[in-house]
Amino acid sequence: MTSTTIDTGMYTSSNPPWREVRVITALARYGGLTSLFVWDHFQEFFPTALWDRTFTRFSDQVSSPHEVFDYQTLLGALAAPAGRMRLGVAVSEPIRRHPVLLAQAALTLAHLTKRAPILGLGCGERMNIDPYGLSQAHPVDRLAEAVQIVRRCFDSHGPFDFHGTHFHLDGAVMDLQAPPGRTPEIWIAAHGPRMLQLTGRYGDGWLPMTIALRTPDEYAAKLARIRTAATEAGRDPDRIVPALVAYILVAPTQKGAQAMLHSRMMRYWTLLFPAEHWAAAGAVHPFGPEFRGSVDVIPERYDRARWEEALAAVPPEVTEYGFLVGTPGRITARLREFGEAGLRHVVLVPTSAYLSLQDWAYTVPAVYRIAASLRR
Repeated sequence: MTSTTIDTGMYTSSNPPWREVRVITALARYGGLTSLFVWDHFQEFFPTALWDRTFTRFSDQVSSPHEVFDYQTLLGALAAPAGRMRLGVAVSEPIRRHPVLLAQAALTLAHLTKRAPILGLGCGERMNIDPYGLSQAHPVDRLAEAVQIVRRCFDSHGPFDFHGTHFHLDGAVMDLQAPPGRTPEIWIAAHGPRMLQLTGRYGDGWLPMTIALRTPDEYAAKLARIRTAATEAGRDPDRIVPALVAYILVAPTQKGAQAMLHSRMMRYWTLLFPAEHWAAAGAVHPFGPEFRGSVDVIPERYDRARWEEALAAVPPEVTEYGFLVGTPGRITARLREFGEAGLRHVVLVPTSAYLSLQDWAYTVPAVYRIAASLRR
């Protein structure tokens, strides 16, 4: 198998305490990582009903899982300590934030950072939309219009118009321009056919997740659809960065990593996998066959009894479908397989660090080892 260089980034928490976010940023920088990402939420995936020490070490630090920093302010604060790492959001959406606001924030960040920021965009999650009186109707069409507007903001000088179904701009102005070589890039979280088409037509990068995309073969097939769409749109398909958000459970031994699959936190993450993901492993999702996973969950809609019932229904073999599980060497080998399928930039979500301080202490240097191996 031919070795392929893969850039490696990671997520840092968007939650308090601020000092821990700064520590993770410093560790990522000095560990040689390429990028650092945060996500854009009003609330977290985790329910208050389960938020205790049996679930995660973070319950000792913050009283609620829903203490979440605003991503735009957070990235601005991280610009200096990040050094030459690329900063990005993975992902925001044009429902809570107007596309001109998304563009302005990304352009502002470009003036604060040393490399081009990454504006990750998707269709949004119900937990950040439904409870706040917003609508997720026609999400792909809305995103398609938004991406075009963001691109106009990046490229235009002077007033411009846009007349779509969801957005109308008449003489809009966004004359803030990025410094030379630091124009923000738009990476799209695409999994379904229409989103893959959209990525090919307008995206600078593709940012799927392992919890919704299971194998290197599936990755290669979807990347081929993106590249075909780019070619049909008159774009160079090789300029689109094939990336991946990879959820990892890493430990010194394979047995230790496998044991993490039985933790309450990991069983909960399994509930955020789509029902079709469960079906592929021969299991039935407790929230029904139409459940789309993390995009559908609203954590505070269920009480503890309902969550406990759902957790009890999670088989470990389903959990392993959505995570890369094992030693640093084994996870690196798996990512190499995705590299053969076209992957060029992986964003690691160090999920094992959520479990205990001991797991956190091992996970962070393990991420460095994985990154160093993927650079060779």
